[in-house]
Amino acid sequence: MAQPAEKVYYRFVVLFFNCLLTFGSYFCFDIPSVLQDQFQGNLTCPNATVINGTVDCVEGLGMSPQQYNLLYAIYAWTNAVVVIFAGFLIDKLGNRFGVFLFSFLCVLGSALFALGSHFKGTPYLLPLMLTGRLLFGSGNGSLTIVQNRITAFWFKGKELALAFGLTLAFSRLGSVLNFFFTQRFEENYGMQWTLWGGAILCVLGFMSAVVVSILDKVGMRQLGLDGITQDESRKVRIQDVRLLSLRYWLLVLTIMFFYNGIFPFIADASKFIQDKYNDYSPKEAAYIAGAVYDSSLVLSASVGILIDFVGLRGVFALACAILTLPVFGLLAFTSVPPLVSTIWLGVTYSFAAASMWPSIPLVVPQASLGTAMGLATSVQMIGIGVSNLVVGQILGTESSETKIPFWRWQRMLIFMLANTVCCIITSVLLNIVDHRQSGTLNKTTKKSTQAASDSDTQPLNQEEEEEDENEDDGAVSSRSIN
Repeated sequence: MAQPAEKVYYRFVVLFFNCLLTFGSYFCFDIPSVLQDQFQGNLTCPNATVINGTVDCVEGLGMSPQQYNLLYAIYAWTNAVVVIFAGFLIDKLGNRFGVFLFSFLCVLGSALFALGSHFKGTPYLLPLMLTGRLLFGSGNGSLTIVQNRITAFWFKGKELALAFGLTLAFSRLGSVLNFFFTQRFEENYGMQWTLWGGAILCVLGFMSAVVVSILDKVGMRQLGLDGITQDESRKVRIQDVRLLSLRYWLLVLTIMFFYNGIFPFIADASKFIQDKYNDYSPKEAAYIAGAVYDSSLVLSASVGILIDFVGLRGVFALACAILTLPVFGLLAFTSVPPLVSTIWLGVTYSFAAASMWPSIPLVVPQASLGTAMGLATSVQMIGIGVSNLVVGQILGTESSETKIPFWRWQRMLIFMLANTVCCIITSVLLNIVDHRQSGTLNKTTKKSTQAASDSDTQPLNQEEEEEDENEDDGAVSSRSIN
């Protein structure tokens, strides 16, 4: 009789609570984007007047565009440094250690960020909020690695992209709800309570971490893999990084350049829509900017099923990069309604996330997946952090500019276009290298499933491969990592 952990329902119960790990943190991540006017508004508005139903002064925290974008940049930089060590640490100590530590950092960071808003008009405001984002970034990026690692263990082969897609969908649900309700909540209860509400949602992630840890431990014990995973974890070494293939690094660069055009744009999209199109209120602009996540939420699961069925992950990655080019062109050089562009961007983002990230387990050994995910996230966040800084410089540094000149916005969008072109170049090279090697990324479903199975048993270095040749097939096929 099959153990509960071997049954399909058990894996999907694990997946459900695994998805909830990042729901609250994704909600918190883009709260500044929705409340950009309040973050960059004036400290006081003593002589505010109403013109055509709109107040000519927004009272807020008084941040400059450069300081505001620094909130996103420091999150990205922190991720870039921490996730490298976090990935290796997870490979050594396991998922259960990771989910507790990193979900707690999300709670602590979001709470400190909310606390900083109480120091409006003081020298403590920016340091407190930056420290909060630093801790939040340390937890959220690393928590995503644990989440992906758990997903990659419990779902292999033909279900992998579906599981990744569902994980992304739950995360994006947090982002979508943020864009739909945060502005309204702030109008009724104020910025401070809004930020504390986000922190409370991060507590949901910590509670989910407890449940996931229990389910993971019980399931691994029933499958008889607990001792094996500990042995494999002890074999992982930091020197194994140099053994990661060219195909892996091209995949990482493709991810970085694609996301360089997504997250920095979303961070400023609400303000951009208000400045360029004039007809949108802050609430309406937030809804339109959030359409990127709306599309991702709706499409993630179905796109995951499609890619699981078709394969061709490398081709999808290239197609996503090419089809993203018109998005920024429309925004920069035409008067097409912004909703068209944000929905379009959400569609390409959904396909990119479902094809790029699930490709990593196919090109690295299972035992070093946490380290590989950490490095990929690190490079991604370095790129996003630099992009946030560049965008901040392009848009200017004066908080007194209630409306940023359109020529500045155009330069920002051209910068996004340049990143997308770089993504096309790296994805072309990725497909060429993959074709010359085993062609794993573009194999059909059955062959892709076999490739995933092969990666589970792939040795970390040549010496281990030679040793494993002397072992029987059963010992090799039993390898797995938690």
